[in-house]
Amino acid sequence: MQGTAFGRTRATLLVMQDADSLATSRTDSLMSAAKDSTSDSTVQRSSLKWYSMITNIPGDWVTYYKQKTQRTSIPEFLGLGVLTAGLIITDDATYEVSDRWYKNSKTVSDVSDFFVSLGDGKSQFALAGAFAAYGLIGGDQRALRTGSQIVQAVLASGSVVQLLKHITGRESPFVRSSATGIWRFFPNQLDYLKHVPAYDAFPSGHICTALATVIVIAENYPDTKWIRPVGYVVSGLVGVGMVNRGIHWYSDYPLGLALGYAFGMIAAHPDGIIASASDASKTHVSVAPTMGEQGVGLSMSIVF
Repeated sequence: MQGTAFGRTRATLLVMQDADSLATSRTDSLMSAAKDSTSDSTVQRSSLKWYSMITNIPGDWVTYYKQKTQRTSIPEFLGLGVLTAGLIITDDATYEVSDRWYKNSKTVSDVSDFFVSLGDGKSQFALAGAFAAYGLIGGDQRALRTGSQIVQAVLASGSVVQLLKHITGRESPFVRSSATGIWRFFPNQLDYLKHVPAYDAFPSGHICTALATVIVIAENYPDTKWIRPVGYVVSGLVGVGMVNRGIHWYSDYPLGLALGYAFGMIAAHPDGIIASASDASKTHVSVAPTMGEQGVGLSMSIVF
Protein backbone atom coordinates (compact mmCIF):
# COMPACT_ATOMS: atom_id res chain seq x y z
CA MET A 1 0.00 0.00 0.00
CA GLN A 2 2.73 2.44 1.02
CA GLY A 3 4.77 1.46 -2.02
CA THR A 4 1.80 2.03 -4.27
CA ALA A 5 1.07 5.42 -2.66
CA PHE A 6 4.71 6.43 -2.97
CA GLY A 7 4.70 5.37 -6.64
CA ARG A 8 1.57 7.44 -7.33
CA THR A 9 3.01 10.44 -5.50
CA ARG A 10 6.25 10.20 -7.46
CA ALA A 11 4.32 9.86 -10.73
CA THR A 12 2.26 12.92 -9.84
CA LEU A 13 5.41 14.91 -9.12
CA LEU A 14 6.88 13.84 -12.47
CA VAL A 15 3.71 14.95 -14.29
CA MET A 16 3.81 18.31 -12.48
CA GLN A 17 7.46 18.74 -13.38
CA ASP A 18 6.69 17.92 -17.03
CA ALA A 19 3.85 20.45 -17.03
CA ASP A 20 6.11 23.12 -15.51
CA SER A 21 8.79 22.30 -18.11
CA LEU A 22 6.23 22.53 -20.93
CA ALA A 23 4.89 25.85 -19.63
CA THR A 24 8.41 27.23 -19.36
CA SER A 25 9.17 26.03 -22.88
CA ARG A 26 6.01 27.68 -24.25
CA THR A 27 6.80 30.93 -22.44
CA ASP A 28 10.31 30.93 -23.88
CA SER A 29 8.90 30.25 -27.34
CA LEU A 30 6.40 33.09 -27.06
CA MET A 31 9.10 35.48 -25.85
CA SER A 32 11.33 34.39 -28.72
CA ALA A 33 8.51 34.88 -31.23
CA ALA A 34 7.78 38.31 -29.80
CA LYS A 35 11.42 39.26 -30.13
CA ASP A 36 11.45 37.97 -33.71
CA SER A 37 8.27 39.90 -34.49
CA THR A 38 9.70 43.08 -32.99
CA SER A 39 12.89 42.51 -34.94
CA ASP A 40 10.90 41.98 -38.17
CA SER A 41 8.90 45.16 -37.57
CA THR A 42 12.09 47.08 -36.91
CA VAL A 43 13.60 45.73 -40.12
CA GLN A 44 10.49 46.67 -42.08
CA ARG A 45 10.49 50.19 -40.66
CA SER A 46 14.19 50.66 -41.27
CA SER A 47 13.90 49.23 -44.82
CA LEU A 48 12.12 52.42 -45.96
CA LYS A 49 14.82 54.60 -47.47
CA TRP A 50 14.47 58.00 -49.10
CA TYR A 51 15.14 56.40 -52.49
CA SER A 52 12.61 53.56 -52.04
CA MET A 53 10.05 55.65 -53.93
CA ILE A 54 12.26 55.31 -57.01
CA THR A 55 13.80 51.87 -56.63
CA ASN A 56 10.38 50.25 -56.03
CA ILE A 57 8.96 51.45 -59.34
CA PRO A 58 10.33 48.64 -61.58
CA GLY A 59 8.89 46.12 -59.15
CA ASP A 60 5.51 47.88 -59.36
CA TRP A 61 5.54 47.54 -63.14
CA VAL A 62 6.33 43.84 -62.86
CA THR A 63 3.57 43.32 -60.29
CA TYR A 64 1.04 45.15 -62.46
CA TYR A 65 2.04 43.07 -65.49
CA LYS A 66 1.67 39.83 -63.54
CA GLN A 67 -1.73 40.88 -62.18
CA LYS A 68 -3.18 41.98 -65.50
CA THR A 69 -1.96 39.09 -67.64
CA GLN A 70 -4.03 36.56 -65.69
CA ARG A 71 -7.35 35.21 -66.90
CA THR A 72 -9.10 36.79 -63.95
CA SER A 73 -8.34 40.22 -65.45
CA ILE A 74 -10.23 39.50 -68.69
CA PRO A 75 -13.62 40.72 -67.34
CA GLU A 76 -11.95 43.91 -66.11
CA PHE A 77 -10.49 44.73 -69.52
CA LEU A 78 -13.72 43.83 -71.28
CA GLY A 79 -15.61 46.14 -68.95
CA LEU A 80 -13.11 48.95 -69.50
CA GLY A 81 -13.37 48.46 -73.26
CA VAL A 82 -17.17 48.54 -73.31
CA LEU A 83 -17.32 51.56 -70.99
CA THR A 84 -14.71 53.46 -72.99
CA ALA A 85 -16.49 52.69 -76.28
CA GLY A 86 -19.81 53.82 -74.81
CA LEU A 87 -18.30 57.08 -73.63
CA ILE A 88 -16.63 57.71 -77.01
CA ILE A 89 -20.09 57.66 -78.56
CA THR A 90 -21.19 60.43 -76.20
CA ASP A 91 -17.94 62.43 -76.24
CA ASP A 92 -19.02 64.99 -78.82
CA ALA A 93 -22.30 65.74 -77.05
CA THR A 94 -20.82 65.93 -73.55
CA TYR A 95 -17.94 68.14 -74.66
CA GLU A 96 -20.27 70.55 -76.47
CA VAL A 97 -22.23 71.04 -73.25
CA SER A 98 -19.10 71.34 -71.09
CA ASP A 99 -17.40 73.77 -73.46
CA ARG A 100 -20.44 76.03 -73.58
CA TRP A 101 -20.79 75.81 -69.80
CA TYR A 102 -17.13 76.73 -69.29
CA LYS A 103 -17.15 79.67 -71.69
CA ASN A 104 -20.42 81.21 -70.48
CA SER A 105 -19.81 81.10 -66.73
CA LYS A 106 -16.85 82.67 -64.94
CA THR A 107 -17.69 80.71 -61.81
CA VAL A 108 -17.60 77.42 -63.72
CA SER A 109 -14.34 78.35 -65.44
CA ASP A 110 -12.68 79.42 -62.17
CA VAL A 111 -13.79 76.29 -60.32
CA SER A 112 -12.79 74.08 -63.24
CA ASP A 113 -9.34 75.69 -63.43
CA PHE A 114 -8.84 75.17 -59.70
CA PHE A 115 -9.64 71.46 -59.78
CA VAL A 116 -7.60 70.92 -62.93
CA SER A 117 -4.61 72.34 -61.05
CA LEU A 118 -5.13 69.68 -58.37
CA GLY A 119 -4.43 66.92 -60.87
CA ASP A 120 -1.30 68.22 -62.58
CA GLY A 121 1.11 66.39 -60.26
CA LYS A 122 2.19 69.39 -58.21
CA SER A 123 -0.54 68.82 -55.62
CA GLN A 124 0.35 65.14 -55.31
CA PHE A 125 4.03 65.90 -54.71
CA ALA A 126 3.07 68.67 -52.27
CA LEU A 127 0.95 66.19 -50.31
CA ALA A 128 3.80 63.71 -50.33
CA GLY A 129 6.13 66.40 -49.02
CA ALA A 130 3.66 67.31 -46.27
CA PHE A 131 3.41 63.69 -45.11
CA ALA A 132 7.19 63.33 -45.21
CA ALA A 133 7.74 66.54 -43.23
CA TYR A 134 5.21 65.49 -40.59
CA GLY A 135 6.80 62.06 -40.37
CA LEU A 136 10.30 63.47 -39.95
CA ILE A 137 9.30 66.06 -37.36
CA GLY A 138 7.02 63.78 -35.36
CA GLY A 139 8.86 60.51 -35.88
CA ASP A 140 5.74 59.08 -37.56
CA GLN A 141 6.73 56.09 -39.70
CA ARG A 142 3.27 55.77 -41.24
CA ALA A 143 3.34 59.36 -42.48
CA LEU A 144 6.82 58.85 -43.93
CA ARG A 145 5.66 55.67 -45.64
CA THR A 146 2.59 57.42 -47.05
CA GLY A 147 4.62 60.28 -48.50
CA SER A 148 7.07 57.86 -50.12
CA GLN A 149 4.30 55.69 -51.56
CA ILE A 150 2.45 58.68 -53.04
CA VAL A 151 5.53 59.62 -55.08
CA GLN A 152 6.05 55.98 -56.01
CA ALA A 153 2.46 55.49 -57.21
CA VAL A 154 2.38 58.77 -59.14
CA LEU A 155 5.65 58.05 -60.97
CA ALA A 156 4.89 54.38 -61.63
CA SER A 157 1.38 55.00 -62.98
CA GLY A 158 2.33 58.23 -64.72
CA SER A 159 5.06 56.52 -66.73
CA VAL A 160 2.59 53.89 -67.96
CA VAL A 161 0.11 56.63 -68.90
CA GLN A 162 2.79 58.46 -70.89
CA LEU A 163 3.69 55.27 -72.73
CA LEU A 164 0.04 54.74 -73.69
CA LYS A 165 -0.34 58.36 -74.77
CA HIS A 166 2.62 58.00 -77.12
CA ILE A 167 1.02 54.87 -78.58
CA THR A 168 -2.62 55.97 -78.97
CA GLY A 169 -2.06 59.58 -80.12
CA ARG A 170 -5.58 60.88 -79.50
CA GLU A 171 -6.49 64.54 -80.00
CA SER A 172 -7.62 66.64 -77.06
CA PRO A 173 -11.06 68.25 -77.44
CA PHE A 174 -9.86 71.84 -77.82
CA VAL A 175 -7.75 70.94 -80.89
CA ARG A 176 -10.04 68.28 -82.34
CA SER A 177 -10.33 67.85 -86.07
CA SER A 178 -13.23 65.38 -85.79
CA ALA A 179 -16.28 65.06 -83.56
CA THR A 180 -14.59 62.80 -81.00
CA GLY A 181 -10.94 63.46 -81.82
CA ILE A 182 -8.68 61.63 -84.25
CA TRP A 183 -6.59 58.69 -83.02
CA ARG A 184 -3.11 58.47 -84.58
CA PHE A 185 -1.69 55.20 -83.30
CA PHE A 186 2.11 55.08 -83.00
CA PRO A 187 2.51 58.70 -84.09
CA ASN A 188 5.75 60.26 -85.21
CA GLN A 189 7.40 61.24 -81.93
CA LEU A 190 8.84 64.47 -83.32
CA ASP A 191 5.34 65.55 -84.33
CA TYR A 192 4.15 64.52 -80.88
CA LEU A 193 6.69 66.78 -79.17
CA LYS A 194 5.86 69.70 -81.47
CA HIS A 195 2.07 69.42 -81.07
CA VAL A 196 1.43 67.60 -77.77
CA PRO A 197 -2.34 68.38 -77.43
CA ALA A 198 -2.92 66.71 -80.80
CA TYR A 199 -1.73 63.36 -79.43
CA ASP A 200 -1.87 63.08 -75.63
CA ALA A 201 -5.53 62.84 -74.60
CA PHE A 202 -5.79 59.09 -73.91
CA PRO A 203 -5.64 58.00 -71.17
CA SER A 204 -5.90 60.78 -68.60
CA GLY A 205 -2.82 61.21 -66.45
CA HIS A 206 -4.53 63.79 -64.24
CA ILE A 207 -7.29 61.43 -63.16
CA CYS A 208 -4.82 58.55 -62.81
CA THR A 209 -2.44 60.31 -60.42
CA ALA A 210 -5.29 61.92 -58.49
CA LEU A 211 -6.89 58.55 -57.75
CA ALA A 212 -3.55 56.84 -57.06
CA THR A 213 -2.86 59.44 -54.37
CA VAL A 214 -6.28 58.94 -52.78
CA ILE A 215 -5.82 55.16 -52.70
CA VAL A 216 -2.37 55.34 -51.09
CA ILE A 217 -3.58 57.67 -48.33
CA ALA A 218 -6.77 55.68 -47.73
CA GLU A 219 -4.91 52.36 -47.51
CA ASN A 220 -2.41 53.77 -45.01
CA TYR A 221 -5.17 55.32 -42.88
CA PRO A 222 -8.00 52.76 -43.12
CA ASP A 223 -9.70 53.98 -39.93
CA THR A 224 -10.22 57.46 -41.39
CA LYS A 225 -13.42 56.74 -43.27
CA TRP A 226 -13.89 60.13 -44.95
CA ILE A 227 -10.70 59.90 -47.05
CA ARG A 228 -12.21 57.73 -49.79
CA PRO A 229 -15.51 59.57 -50.37
CA VAL A 230 -13.88 63.00 -50.22
CA GLY A 231 -10.97 61.84 -52.39
CA TYR A 232 -13.31 60.31 -54.96
CA VAL A 233 -15.41 63.46 -55.17
CA VAL A 234 -12.31 65.62 -55.65
CA SER A 235 -11.01 63.22 -58.32
CA GLY A 236 -14.38 63.40 -60.06
CA LEU A 237 -14.31 67.21 -60.02
CA VAL A 238 -10.81 67.12 -61.49
CA GLY A 239 -12.23 65.02 -64.33
CA VAL A 240 -15.18 67.35 -64.94
CA GLY A 241 -12.89 70.38 -64.90
CA MET A 242 -10.61 68.89 -67.54
CA VAL A 243 -13.51 68.17 -69.89
CA ASN A 244 -14.80 71.71 -69.30
CA ARG A 245 -11.42 73.08 -70.34
CA GLY A 246 -11.17 70.79 -73.35
CA ILE A 247 -8.12 68.90 -72.10
CA HIS A 248 -9.79 65.49 -71.97
CA TRP A 249 -12.81 63.53 -73.13
CA TYR A 250 -14.83 61.52 -70.63
CA SER A 251 -13.79 58.36 -72.45
CA ASP A 252 -10.18 59.07 -71.42
CA TYR A 253 -11.08 58.34 -67.80
CA PRO A 254 -11.96 54.64 -67.34
CA LEU A 255 -8.45 53.39 -68.13
CA GLY A 256 -6.88 56.29 -66.23
CA LEU A 257 -8.94 55.43 -63.14
CA ALA A 258 -8.08 51.73 -63.43
CA LEU A 259 -4.36 52.49 -63.66
CA GLY A 260 -4.47 54.91 -60.75
CA TYR A 261 -6.31 52.46 -58.53
CA ALA A 262 -4.04 49.54 -59.42
CA PHE A 263 -0.76 51.35 -58.87
CA GLY A 264 -2.05 53.02 -55.71
CA MET A 265 -2.86 49.60 -54.26
CA ILE A 266 0.45 48.12 -55.40
CA ALA A 267 2.46 50.94 -53.81
CA ALA A 268 0.46 50.81 -50.57
CA HIS A 269 0.87 47.02 -50.25
CA PRO A 270 4.51 46.15 -51.03
CA ASP A 271 4.03 42.66 -49.56
CA GLY A 272 1.03 41.93 -51.75
CA ILE A 273 -2.71 42.52 -51.48
CA ILE A 274 -4.61 40.00 -49.36
CA ALA A 275 -8.26 39.67 -50.32
CA SER A 276 -10.76 39.49 -47.47
CA ALA A 277 -14.50 39.36 -46.97
CA SER A 278 -14.47 43.05 -46.05
CA ASP A 279 -13.19 43.98 -49.52
CA ALA A 280 -16.70 43.68 -50.90
CA SER A 281 -17.84 46.53 -48.66
CA LYS A 282 -15.11 48.97 -49.72
CA THR A 283 -15.94 52.20 -51.50
CA HIS A 284 -16.03 52.05 -55.27
CA VAL A 285 -16.88 54.38 -58.14
CA SER A 286 -18.76 53.63 -61.32
CA VAL A 287 -19.12 55.90 -64.37
CA ALA A 288 -21.47 55.33 -67.30
CA PRO A 289 -22.99 57.25 -70.20
CA THR A 290 -26.68 58.19 -69.97
CA MET A 291 -29.34 59.25 -72.44
CA GLY A 292 -32.54 61.04 -71.52
CA GLU A 293 -35.02 63.68 -72.59
CA GLN A 294 -32.47 66.44 -71.97
CA GLY A 295 -29.79 64.79 -74.10
CA VAL A 296 -26.70 62.67 -73.70
CA GLY A 297 -24.61 62.81 -70.54
CA LEU A 298 -22.51 60.98 -67.99
CA SER A 299 -23.56 59.50 -64.66
CA MET A 300 -21.22 58.79 -61.77
CA SER A 301 -22.06 56.84 -58.62
CA ILE A 302 -20.04 56.46 -55.43
CA VAL A 303 -20.79 53.61 -53.01
CA PHE A 304 -19.18 53.67 -49.56
